[in-house]
Amino acid sequence: MSAAPAPHPPRVAVVTDSTSALPPALAAAAGLTVVPLDVTIDGARHVEGVDVTPAQLLRALERGARVTTSQPPPSAFAAAYERAAAAGAREIVSVHLSGEMSGTVRSARTAATVSPVPVRVVDSGTVALGLGFAALAAARCAGTPVPDAAPEDPRARRRRSVGGGRGGRRRGPAPVWTDVTRVAEVAAATAAGTRTWFLVESLEHLRRGGRLSAPAAALGTVLGLRPLLAVQDGRVVVADKVRTRRAARERIEQVAAADVAGRGAVRIGVHHAGDVDAAHDLAARLADGAHDAVEVVVADAGAVLGAHAGPGLLAVVVADA
Repeated sequence: MSAAPAPHPPRVAVVTDSTSALPPALAAAAGLTVVPLDVTIDGARHVEGVDVTPAQLLRALERGARVTTSQPPPSAFAAAYERAAAAGAREIVSVHLSGEMSGTVRSARTAATVSPVPVRVVDSGTVALGLGFAALAAARCAGTPVPDAAPEDPRARRRRSVGGGRGGRRRGPAPVWTDVTRVAEVAAATAAGTRTWFLVESLEHLRRGGRLSAPAAALGTVLGLRPLLAVQDGRVVVADKVRTRRAARERIEQVAAADVAGRGAVRIGVHHAGDVDAAHDLAARLADGAHDAVEVVVADAGAVLGAHAGPGLLAVVVADA
């Protein structure tokens, strides 16, 4: 038996996908629905966050297993939209990883055509917490009543007082919620303002998955360089080149710290693939250099991102707050 909708649910529900790499508690607190991607290990299909963990994925990569990923089918998004509508949403914003990296946005758009309520699909043009911060901002916008909204019509208030509602109970005035256009704008603007950099031990996983060009991958495999990678225009590009892992770690901190220092209120995200302490230390140093670090999130990269980046991933995301 499904739960009854809340008396005054937000007008807009927000849906994202598991490449947002948000800690589950953070997503749940914002009211976000997260649709998982699939991970296939040696032919066996798994669902990210359901029956495969990042640690299991890394062990599979280390033993040489063949690992691939795929976007959720349209039916997975359709089910999420139906649940949101049943819970009282009148509109949905569905914000996802870059369409240059995955067909997830296409699946969401296909599902939107059969949704019981209108769906606005947003291609974030990014991934990881670049997407995660955009989805969080949208969900928080959708879940916050509009301040200084027009007062309720007194006649409606009197009718409610006389009738008393079901069972004679009186309800307070319904809040005025943000509409779908504004929520979608918040998602797109937040995503556009993020910067994402990352390091990996080997570029081979990104090359095999088609997320990095062969010439770019050759920097590591042939020339022995350690590229600093970034997300730009929805794609993974080489932002800088250094000689050693240590120099690469120093460089990612330098560029991220410079970006943080140039902003006012910021959100900072650091992803790791197992080295939790190093990620927390880096996040703390970046937060110390911020004018106002509103939110700092340290999170595992997740199974899907781990499958493409491989062991040794370290990523930094900076967004305006």
